[in-house]
Formats: sequence, structure tokens, C-alpha cells
Amino acid sequence: MQTVNLSWLKSLEVFINVPDDQLQWFIDNSENRLISDGEILFKPGEPLTGPHIIVDGGLQFYMIQNGSRREYITFNRGDITGYLPYSRGKVAVGYAVAVADLQMLSLPKERMPELIKNHFELTQSLVHVMSNRVRDFTALQQQNEKMMALGKLSAGLAHELNNPASAIARDSVSLKEHLKLDPKMFKEMVMIRIEEEQVDQLTRELFKILAVTKGARLSLKERMALEDSITDWFEEHEVENAYAIAESFADFNFNAESLQACAAAIPPASISPMFNWISNLLVTERMVQDIQLSSKRIADLVTSIKNFTHMDRAQDKQFADIHIGIRNTLTMLGYKIRKGNIQVVEDYDETLPPVKGLIGELNQVWTNIIDNAIDAMEVNGKGTLTIKTERDKEFVQVLLIDDGPGIAAEVLPNIFDPFYTTKPMGKGTGMGLEVVQRIIYQHNGSVKVKSAPGHTEFTVCFPLDN
Repeated sequence: MQTVNLSWLKSLEVFINVPDDQLQWFIDNSENRLISDGEILFKPGEPLTGPHIIVDGGLQFYMIQNGSRREYITFNRGDITGYLPYSRGKVAVGYAVAVADLQMLSLPKERMPELIKNHFELTQSLVHVMSNRVRDFTALQQQNEKMMALGKLSAGLAHELNNPASAIARDSVSLKEHLKLDPKMFKEMVMIRIEEEQVDQLTRELFKILAVTKGARLSLKERMALEDSITDWFEEHEVENAYAIAESFADFNFNAESLQACAAAIPPASISPMFNWISNLLVTERMVQDIQLSSKRIADLVTSIKNFTHMDRAQDKQFADIHIGIRNTLTMLGYKIRKGNIQVVEDYDETLPPVKGLIGELNQVWTNIIDNAIDAMEVNGKGTLTIKTERDKEFVQVLLIDDGPGIAAEVLPNIFDPFYTTKPMGKGTGMGLEVVQRIIYQHNGSVKVKSAPGHTEFTVCFPLDN
């Protein structure tokens, strides 16, 4: 065991300016402890003890998040941890386990009043340790919460990106197969004799139909009736593959009248091969459209991710439209919103001027509150999320309202406390709303909540220019 004496304590930078008699008092009133490797010193909820000075070995601090162990920090030789003067923390929020054979000098908590009353420089040094620890832990906590927010989004984003990516892969393979030459169709098309005026007339009719029917949507019942009608028309005009090609014409909302208009420009003997060829073109057009839509969906998601994380901007306050961040957040959480059968009502004051703030941090605020609302409404199997923005003189207010079961009155005062969570073990970290409050305080604002069964309302308010 390492001998702890005055010279050893004075070798620590934190105690350089502390008088010898105060350090000797600390040694005389402390316990020199030896803890075996792997032994747990404290668990969440247990009273904090100390201060503790690590003499040898290490002390690892970790928490259980999402069912797995997340290591935060390891204290090594010369580090000081545990309860410190004027510390607000009374109980442990995580686990502490000995690394190797841990030796530490521990001052009983009962000696704290005497320390503060009679040993000013020693107290001052320990308070300095505490302030550094709070700053470092806050930075670590904020980074961890960002990673937690990313974890909330990753599964949904994977699903969102996988759907259009799979569609592109599927349609590209189908398109490649579709574009292969069919010898029979090629022969029939080459043998068609059609005048230039007929070609022009057919072209006009086709593009007129496509222009008129573009974007029209049919119910399933209407779609089935349309396909049956097209099939009947083809069979009446002895068009081969009538049932098979009816689907492609229904995709573009052809009907008996529009088919007749096209047929009028086609020699009677060529109606069957010509309509099969047109069907081929329509299938190709549909596949290309699907690929374009899927590609645009991926591009839009990538843009939303970029805007959400604000990855291409400096990390300082900038003017931006607050609605862009909220909409990007809803895009990021889109899969979870749809999965939860949640209707989103957006009631924005579009006349709001740009807001000055840390845009990436504000997006973290919207993510945490909206994600909590989605989780709250999960018990109902459905829900409505209302997001409203409004101006209050020189302030902007954002109201986020859900119709979930509400927050219990006895819980409400604690929801912004660090590590406090009402979610099941492994699902919540108790960090989200504390981070929300801290970020809004950074913006010289406030965040309030009122709740009753069927109505929970978070109000975020901060200056437009701060």
C-alpha cells in the first residue's frame, strides 16, 4: 500500500497552494482504504461519500443505458472524486467500480462542516475540483445525449433510406429486363405501315391523355373497375395480352374514350401490336418515374440529415428559420411517427422572422420533446402531436402538445432533473429533458410544461435575437 503523507499530497497540482497544516488535517481525519479489483463502491441512488483521493489503481464510473453498460470516466492516481464541498449532488447516479487494486484516501462526509468552517484554502481547492468536474461532465453529458439522439434516429433512418434504395435496385433490374428486345414485338412493329399524319395524331392523343391524367389518384375500387373496363375494350378490339397490359394503361388513367381516340390514329390491322408497344413505353415510363421518386426521396433525406445536424455550419449562433429545424426533425422521426400511428398537426406562424440560435442544439431540443411525446402516446396505439409557433413581442414560443396519458402530478416537478426518467429500465436515460432545459437556458429562454390526462403541453420560449 502506498504511503500517503504531506509530501505526497503536495505533489498533486490541486493542493500546491494549500497550507501544510490543512493537508495534514485531511490526512489525519481520512481513511486510507484498499478496494479489490472489480468491487462496486456505489450504485445508483446510494448516498455519495467522500471526498476520495485516488492514491493507486483506478475508479471507473459507468451507467446502464438502453440495457447496456456505458462507461463515462475513469479516475486515476491523483484524481479527486466523491462528495465535494457545496456539491448539489447527494446520491449516486451511476455505478463506480474499482480498477486493479484501488487505494484511496477518503474523508468521512461528517467532517465536511469542519472542513468548510476551518480550512478555507483546502475547501477552495476542492470546490475548484468540483467546478472542473461539473464542466467536464456537462460536456460529456451533452455529447452523450447527442449520441443518444442519433441512436433514436438511426433505426428509423435506416428504414427510411432502405425503402427507396431497395425500390431503385428493384426497378433498375426490372427496367433492364424490360428493355430487352422481344423478337416477336420487334417484328410486328417493323411491319406496321403508318402514315406521318397518323403518327402525329397518335402522338398528340397520347401526350394529351398523359398531361390530363398526370397526378390523378384512384381508390382501389375505382382502379379495379378501370382495369376491367380497359381489358374489355382490348378484348373487343382483339388486342393480344389484354389482361396483362391493362394494368399499365390504368397506371396512367386511360379509359375507353382515350383508348378509342388513340385507336383512331392506328391502322385497324396494327391496333394489337401498337397498343402492346405503347404498353411497353408506359411500363418504362412508370419505372423511370419510380426511380426518380426514390432517388429524390434519398436526396431529400440526406438534405434533412445535413440540415438537422447543421454539419456544414459553424458552431455559433446564427439566424435561421425555426420551422426548417422542426420540419427536419419530423422528417428524421418520420418512421417512428408513422409506426406509432400518430397524426402531426403543424400550426406555424410563417411571418416569424429568423431566430438567432445554435441551430443544431435547438434541433436536439425538438428531437427530445417530440420523441418523448411519441413514446407517451404509444400506450394508446395512436395519437395527435400538435406543434405551434407564435410570436410574443421579442420572443418566439414553440408549443409541442400531445394527447397521451399525461405526466403524473407527483412526477412533474422532477422531469428536468438530471438522470430522472419515468421510462422503463434501459429505455430512458433521464438526460433528454435536462439537456433541453440547459440548451434553452443557453438561449436565455425558458421551457415549461403543464399536463393533464389527454393533454401534455411543453412551451419553449426564447428571444428572437439573443
